[in-house]
Amino acid sequence: MRFRVASRLVIFATGLLLPAFVAGCNRGDHPQQIAQVAPDFTVKNDAQAIRLSQFRGKPVLLNFWATWCAPCIDELPSLQQLQALRPDIQVLAISIDDDADAYKKFLNQYNINLLSARDGSEGANRKYGSVRVPETFLIDRNGNIRRKFIGPQEWTNPEILHYLDKM
Repeated sequence: MRFRVASRLVIFATGLLLPAFVAGCNRGDHPQQIAQVAPDFTVKNDAQAIRLSQFRGKPVLLNFWATWCAPCIDELPSLQQLQALRPDIQVLAISIDDDADAYKKFLNQYNINLLSARDGSEGANRKYGSVRVPETFLIDRNGNIRRKFIGPQEWTNPEILHYLDKM
């Protein structure tokens, strides 16, 4: 009898908790901001200030990354290739690294030539609900978010290039 009661409690608790666990795994590939104006921000790249809104009129691929993130490191060459193939799209790589020296050393060591800036704990990524890296947002010419990519992508993949062609 006790076994039946205990097993019913386990089933009941599982029914209540399972949806919460599943929802907790959702990283939000369809953010609430889709088709809304991308939150503006300003980051500094050494002495240069980069403001997202300065790229209006051109699609922007906004990538949040970090030097300690292995998938981010794997993705960076592909982002560089995309920028070379498609100069009509601005790739903007924002590092969430807190350590400025590690960030600069990484850029030099891996010859990263993307437009990149370190935002650290300033929070540009949080304006997008992005707390894990890599996450990338495609922003159209009018400054509206069109798509969110979670995890590393192969940016020169024909499917992605075709999607970008429609922008």
